[in-house]
Amino acid sequence: MGILEKIGEIEREIGRTQKNKATEYHLGLLKAKLAKYRQQLLEPTGKAGAKGEGFDVMKSGDARVALIGFPSVGKSTLLNTLTTTHSESAGYEFTTLTCIPGVIEYNGANIQLLDLPGIIEGAAQGKGRGRQVIAVARTADVVIMMLDATKGEKQKELLTMELESVGIRLNRRKPNIYFKPKKGGGISFNSTLTLTKCNEKLCQMILHEWKIFNAEILFRDDCTSDEFVDVILGSRVYMPCIYVYNKIDQISIEEVDRLARKPHSVVVSCNMNLNLDYLLSTTWEYLALVRVYTKKRGERPDFDDGLILRTGCTLEHVVSIGNL
Repeated sequence: MGILEKIGEIEREIGRTQKNKATEYHLGLLKAKLAKYRQQLLEPTGKAGAKGEGFDVMKSGDARVALIGFPSVGKSTLLNTLTTTHSESAGYEFTTLTCIPGVIEYNGANIQLLDLPGIIEGAAQGKGRGRQVIAVARTADVVIMMLDATKGEKQKELLTMELESVGIRLNRRKPNIYFKPKKGGGISFNSTLTLTKCNEKLCQMILHEWKIFNAEILFRDDCTSDEFVDVILGSRVYMPCIYVYNKIDQISIEEVDRLARKPHSVVVSCNMNLNLDYLLSTTWEYLALVRVYTKKRGERPDFDDGLILRTGCTLEHVVSIGNL
């Protein structure tokens, strides 16, 4: 039985198992096995040089933003509008077949924008060019999920599910769990608060599934067993995501208002250049970039040449950049 068949079998077993106290350990083990098989699925196979043409894009600029979405939602049109790069756009699906980079110049920063090919349902299992697209998305600082406003919430749900299955966590905080494998001494389990979603026995069963029998564990948050599996794997990526609903010129004003009020959401029309300024300002906010101006003693700051840094940077960061 291949990995895909094993994944499908476990997913069906999880779907038909009722969630209650009696089944929590069984479900925890199933989810651990599912995570292990999905991790194996993402491991590269074949020759190391078998990368798709156009996907090996060097990271440049002050930040990187990845455009992800189903075919024909307006990714290429957005890239053409916000940058000087031309990405082929048309009224049919799969116009973009490779990763096309562009640069947004905003607030003195150069933000690399990647127009990725449209992914399809099942991309995480390798359908279409899904694995390549998702691999590039993992290197971004922010994901812009382009959605068709005329198609409701289905696209958002499917895309989120695809990204979740390959370890990309959108708009979620990294679990505050300390985990360190050891060479001996068994499993040491502690927590700084009362746990309601996980316990020591379940954690031990999950670790045994991964052939880990010696480790130190400390829960600092009331995390779930799924989050504990994420910590064990150590390859999960937590990144901010902006849900951009395009084609708002084709829906009612009431629907536009509803979508605009959803968390992490921006409504736009690429064809009519509606609300793109707000999208840029929101992207800047999600990237957590700041512009720092330097000055000589007794003189005014040089507002023509600022340093682009991350929020929370220190004077040490500024000095290190100046010494490069």
